[in-house]
Amino acid sequence: MKKIIKYLDKPLLITTIILFIFGLIMIFSASNVVAYMSYNVSASHYFLKQALFLFVGFILFLIMIMVPTKTYKVLSWILLIIFSISLVILLIFIAPKNKAQSWFDLGPISIQPSEFIKVIIIVWLACFYESKQKKLNTYTTSLFPIFICLGIALLIFLQPDLGTTIIFCAIVAAIFFAVPISKEIKKRTVFLAVGLVAFAAVIFISTGSQLLQKRQLERFDFFKPCDKLLTTGNQVCNCYIAINNGGLTGTGLGNSTQKYLYLPEPYTDFIFAIVVEELGVLTGIALILTYIFIIYRILLIGRNSTTNRGATMCYGIAIYIFLHIAVNLLGIFGLMPMTGVPLPFMSYGGSFTICLIAALSIVQRVNIETGLAREKELR
Repeated sequence: MKKIIKYLDKPLLITTIILFIFGLIMIFSASNVVAYMSYNVSASHYFLKQALFLFVGFILFLIMIMVPTKTYKVLSWILLIIFSISLVILLIFIAPKNKAQSWFDLGPISIQPSEFIKVIIIVWLACFYESKQKKLNTYTTSLFPIFICLGIALLIFLQPDLGTTIIFCAIVAAIFFAVPISKEIKKRTVFLAVGLVAFAAVIFISTGSQLLQKRQLERFDFFKPCDKLLTTGNQVCNCYIAINNGGLTGTGLGNSTQKYLYLPEPYTDFIFAIVVEELGVLTGIALILTYIFIIYRILLIGRNSTTNRGATMCYGIAIYIFLHIAVNLLGIFGLMPMTGVPLPFMSYGGSFTICLIAALSIVQRVNIETGLAREKELR
């Protein structure tokens, strides 16, 4: 245990703990009004639930840093099968919630399988490509995981969950181009993917079908949101108002006005706007810089890893965190459609919080194994 603690990446660990605590404070500030006025529960309801999620995540962290990544190969297959089946069950048997079939309601908590499968697919792809590294010049071996991932992406898309589908596909694509597959296979795969997308688009247009639902199409009308304040621009325009209210230094912790039912569920997808309104643009910039530091540390751990498995997992997790940050913030700033993607460390949510902690635990385990391997070499 002493060696495990010794080889934890302390800068990454300390930074993530600070962000989780900061996020917990902001969740309380952003959710207390909505909890009491909209859901008739205690003002600390979401704060306490998020604290419970963090506690569960902490227990998971203590377990995962003890488990060697070489055991992930079998475990990732098992989890991939279980969560893929759960996505099928959602579509067939579970009634829509908020117009989407994305959650299993288990009493006081809800589980979102698509969140878990994003982390599972990173581990599975890393283990698969490492185990088949001598056969990566064959189409069968190289593209087998891609077809599996396309099937999973389709299941997520049909929920419908466009934001998660985009992030899932981007993670898979990033890992595919990161592993040492021949350039010829990668190039032909890109041409095939573009051709399939074009073919599907032609089919849908010619038959008069719509690939996206009406509410999804409305999200693409994201330009000049304040001109559409009473319709599709309501959420983003209120984010603008919150950010403008905050100025450089903010209105003070707990003093947001936009959380008074102007922003729907301000403690989830829109929490960055509340952070800036209460603590100012300077705090928002500091938060973004902290995100950059975390991604840098993860990439550094991946680069120093003694195994391809460890490096690929770290690179995949860095992409996973980056995409959530980018998609969330670009949506809030009105630079792309809002897709309901949580902001790491800040947004309320059990599934995403536990998955994020699991991902960071994997990174720490890779760093531990790198330290142990180098210590063994010096003996």
